[in-house]
Amino acid sequence: MDVLAATAGRGAATMGPVVAQSSTMVGRDAELTQLAASLGVRPPRPGDALVDVLLSGDAGVGKTRLLRALRDLAVGEGWQVFAGHCLDFGDSALPYLPFSEVLGRLATERPDAVDAVARSHPALARLLPVRRQLSGTGPIDSPGDDNSVESSALDRADLFRAMLAVLEAAARQAPLLLVIEDTHWADQSTRDMLSFLLSRLDSAGFAVVASYRSDDLHRRHPLRRQVAEWSRLRGVERISLSPLDDDAVRDLVRQLVPGGLPEQEMADVVARAEGNAFFVEELVSAAAEPGTFVPADLADVLLVRLDRLDDDARRVVRTASASGRRVTHDMLVATADMPTQALDDGLRGAVEMNVLVADRGAYAFRHALLGEAVYDDLLPGERAQLHGRYVAALREGTARGTAAELARHARLAMDSATALTASVRAGQEASAVGGPDEAAYHYQQALELLSSSADLGDHGVNLSKLVVKAADALTAAGDPERAVAVVAEQLERLESEGADVPDEWRARMLSAQAAALYITETDADATLLSARAVELSPEGESALRARTLSIHAKILVAYGRYDEAEIVGLEALALAEKLDLGELASDVVTTLSTLKRTGPKEGLRAALTEAVDRAAASDAVHAELRARYLLGRSYEDWAEFDDAETWFTSGIERAQDAGLPWAPYGFESRWQLAWIHLVRGEWDTALDLFVVEGPFPPPIQRAMLQSMRLQILQARGKDVANRVAGLRPFWRRDGSVAIHAAAIEMIAAGRRGDPSGAVASYDHAVDVLGRIWHEWFSARIRLAAVALGVVADAMPRSSAAEREALLPVVERLQDDGRVVLDRYTDPAGHWGPEGRAWTQRLDAEALRARWLAGGEQAEQVGLEPLVAAWREAERLFAEFGHVHELAIVRTRLAGILRAGGDPAGARVLGDQAREAARALGAQPLLDDLTALGSTAPPSSGGTASADLTAREREILGHVAQGRTNGEIAKLLFISTKTVSVHVSNILAKLGASGRTEAAAIARRRHLID
Repeated sequence: MDVLAATAGRGAATMGPVVAQSSTMVGRDAELTQLAASLGVRPPRPGDALVDVLLSGDAGVGKTRLLRALRDLAVGEGWQVFAGHCLDFGDSALPYLPFSEVLGRLATERPDAVDAVARSHPALARLLPVRRQLSGTGPIDSPGDDNSVESSALDRADLFRAMLAVLEAAARQAPLLLVIEDTHWADQSTRDMLSFLLSRLDSAGFAVVASYRSDDLHRRHPLRRQVAEWSRLRGVERISLSPLDDDAVRDLVRQLVPGGLPEQEMADVVARAEGNAFFVEELVSAAAEPGTFVPADLADVLLVRLDRLDDDARRVVRTASASGRRVTHDMLVATADMPTQALDDGLRGAVEMNVLVADRGAYAFRHALLGEAVYDDLLPGERAQLHGRYVAALREGTARGTAAELARHARLAMDSATALTASVRAGQEASAVGGPDEAAYHYQQALELLSSSADLGDHGVNLSKLVVKAADALTAAGDPERAVAVVAEQLERLESEGADVPDEWRARMLSAQAAALYITETDADATLLSARAVELSPEGESALRARTLSIHAKILVAYGRYDEAEIVGLEALALAEKLDLGELASDVVTTLSTLKRTGPKEGLRAALTEAVDRAAASDAVHAELRARYLLGRSYEDWAEFDDAETWFTSGIERAQDAGLPWAPYGFESRWQLAWIHLVRGEWDTALDLFVVEGPFPPPIQRAMLQSMRLQILQARGKDVANRVAGLRPFWRRDGSVAIHAAAIEMIAAGRRGDPSGAVASYDHAVDVLGRIWHEWFSARIRLAAVALGVVADAMPRSSAAEREALLPVVERLQDDGRVVLDRYTDPAGHWGPEGRAWTQRLDAEALRARWLAGGEQAEQVGLEPLVAAWREAERLFAEFGHVHELAIVRTRLAGILRAGGDPAGARVLGDQAREAARALGAQPLLDDLTALGSTAPPSSGGTASADLTAREREILGHVAQGRTNGEIAKLLFISTKTVSVHVSNILAKLGASGRTEAAAIARRRHLID
């Protein structure tokens, strides 16, 4: 229902005493004023910033009525208002539905703007409502499914930009208000589009308000997390609509019943309605006739209105309820099975009784709760029959609708054959508009239906292609684990049924399984699957063979089998070029480029740069993302962080533009860039990368980001023990989570004086990573060094017996690291700066532990070798560039020097470590320095203002207001990195340990208002 174009109760008829439907808003003047001012519909108060609004409230509390009042106010101020509605399709997702509705109205009212944008952004046409209707019964399996790396068309960049452009174009004619209602029913793609628009704060001329039911947002509801992410964006405000107070409820009752109600009935309505405007109307309506019994159950209260309808109106309403909240007139004609006059009379009665509301050739329930109550009142057989009529109407073309709608009605009508083909078409439609989550859902629905069919060829669906479609969509949505499982389930089912499966089917499915498997953490050998897929693929000029060869070459590279990869890759490239498979050829070129890693790094980088250019030219987005990521890794491995940042940033932006932030290599670029910022001490910039302008991350990606985020919080003194414990289930699913989380656990154990707990975390991480990787993985050196550091710290506090028990642990941890070093062989035959630094740290921590154990152990170590080991660790960590770890090394070396009788040398190192710790806000490190007895020089009382530049004072003001580096960068039109540098300088000049302390100092010294 278009609540911004219809007024409930207009022309309402009543029975018995006069019971009007209130068209006047009651008790919401303050909320309307706040909403209008925030959006800029009415001039805001001095100092207010214009924002987009998230409007929440319980079902029936008055969100729609408030938005209707906002619509009237906006139109009166010369604004355009366009509304889109998310509908409760249950298990049938239709991506971008509200934006299709908005675009349809724009095409009618602003055709010039839509046409102009469509010429430069052809993807816009995909969202036009007429393009999303069912048309024809062509093949549901495309012959070109094997021609690309991912067969689903999932690049959403142009689609997102097109929607933004058309809103801006329309807004140039007059200010525009975009309303998206009922986002608790929104599909993932709609939420992604909203994220994109809400994050584009520089877009001029239009404002956004999105409403949702707060009582529907249970803990696992996807919108719950999304709202939290939106709320962190600058310029997004949340307004919660509370229940009406008792006086407002009484005012509403007096409007509904001009003659008034007896006080006892009035008090009963006030008590039972609990401030919910819709419940007030229904309770008053139910009690309108003298002696009327008002049911105790809310659903029965809602159905009282249905009972007052005549037979024709009741039949119309029940038929409409099977459609959801909204139904077109053509659909009712096709499904109600009523003579024309009876249908018209029934519709008029339903509208006059305020059950349905007429709106632009369609009808909608006055409130979703009313439609839900009517549908729930139907018997199971009645529901199935009604959905069967909808299936017939959609399939025969007597009424228009989408493939997703047909799939939903067919499933509810128990029509499996129709549901199968409709689900496949719905998946294709979702892919075509860049909705990977919705596409994956529909394809999996089709697979479930197909699995129950005894004859796989009954419905013209190629099972193997359907499986690949589902796997590709799941991978693009950031869930390769599920992709692997889907393929495995289908292969196992075929095996158990003894089905006669063509070799091409097996080749296609095995190749898809291997492609998803090699980007997950598993002990399964993906090369065996991809090799078997090549064996089963047809010989000669086959697109399927080219694809299986391409995937096999990529996996061989990942397993370090470079000679084989080159042979397979060259065959794949020749075949792809012969068959003119441009996207697939670009992916193979990227694979072949990585083979140059065994030679000089310059050769690898030149080859990958060419691969990026080729992939971009052929619009092979996945190949381009992989090449950009691999270039970033090449520079990162050599600690050339500036160049690495450039390539990782370009990968993030490309993935974001394509609407694939969680797909392989797009997310990995974000992860690696965050790690670089962590290493360089740009912690606030790293934290900014954990907040994504787009869809909420899938579970594994969320765990990866959380593990790195918790490292920063822990280093700043936060107690993260409970949160890091929650990451344990993800250790086996992604090794990087295990590495970072184990380090956090070990440090936490050290802070509570529990060296055995730290060693237990180390052992568990080694066990997990040994299973999914191999026993002597390279990061084991870092984990052993961290564990050794905790053991060394515990030595002075331990008894002689405890120290004696810890010494074998020291030996074991150091030996573990040395075995890794002896066994590890990388393609370039070298350890990079990071590996060299942690290897030296391992040996230095082992010496420190023995030295702190005292007695004979200390004498064997000797002070001079101990200092030399830590000096070398300092040099290597400085070369590596890890700011925080370098400060830790200097702090420990300072403690050794002070204990060894060199206070001057200890003071120099302590001052260097303190400067870094203050810039980072690393309070635990500052506490360690204080414990050493090396105190900081006193700061000046009030002269720091002279040391701050004008730009630093400006940034300090924003810091004091709680803005992040990313938000400040957008406000000042500078890079986030530049802001980070300024903030670090400010903290150093003020002698502050963090942003909060800097703000306090600034206010105390009157450096800011």
